[in-house]
Amino acid sequence: MNEHKKIVIVGATSAIATHAARIWAQKGHTEFFLLGRDSSRLNRVAEDLKARGTQNSVLTLVINFTNPEEIQRVVKQVVSDGAADIVLIAHGSLSDQQRAQNDLVYAQNELIINGVSAVLFAEAFATTLELAGRGTLAVIGSVAGDRGRRSNYVYGAAKGLVTRYVQGLQHRFAGTAIKVVLIKPGPTETPMTAALVANGLKAAPVDEVAQSMVAAIDRGAPEAYAPGKWWVIMMIIRHLPRFVFNKMNI
Repeated sequence: MNEHKKIVIVGATSAIATHAARIWAQKGHTEFFLLGRDSSRLNRVAEDLKARGTQNSVLTLVINFTNPEEIQRVVKQVVSDGAADIVLIAHGSLSDQQRAQNDLVYAQNELIINGVSAVLFAEAFATTLELAGRGTLAVIGSVAGDRGRRSNYVYGAAKGLVTRYVQGLQHRFAGTAIKVVLIKPGPTETPMTAALVANGLKAAPVDEVAQSMVAAIDRGAPEAYAPGKWWVIMMIIRHLPRFVFNKMNI
């Protein structure tokens, strides 16, 4: 018999998160807590998961992702009957760099939703895992956070914050039974990237990225690029000399 698991997904309506949840739903008895901003979309994901496994239970919670008090309240509610086995923080938006350069309110919102909000959720759940002495906390970052680039540096700055935060959290829990996993997807075929893909962006299938992510979470890997080829690509980009990098239009 498969072990019962409690899985919390923040940003459960994102394409990558939804595909990951489907994988977990097919593995056995899972208690899902789905957090999101849109109740109708959350309900559609919930019904889909219930249909994929009769042993699965699903609870949806609508939340304001940028309100610290609400984040803390909802996290306490989610763990009131016990800590989660897996927490996946998956919400965010794909920032428009040109708009961010000219609209500081928009830039601020993008930095908060893609960086600060993820950190606040992670910090709130980390405390619950510490009290339980176990569990896995996974956060979706991005290859964009590895080096600032002219095409997406506001988004990249937010994801860079996530990367540094997760590294610190991993140090905090080093030597314990708590695993902290940073997922760094490359461009992925989702509704968020549909316009870019239509214009020629090469993106990985979302189910492939989700499979890679779930495998990394299940083994408690500290960091995982999805697909794995991005480890090589970003290693090269990170180490390019500045005089070479500055000539590139990326």
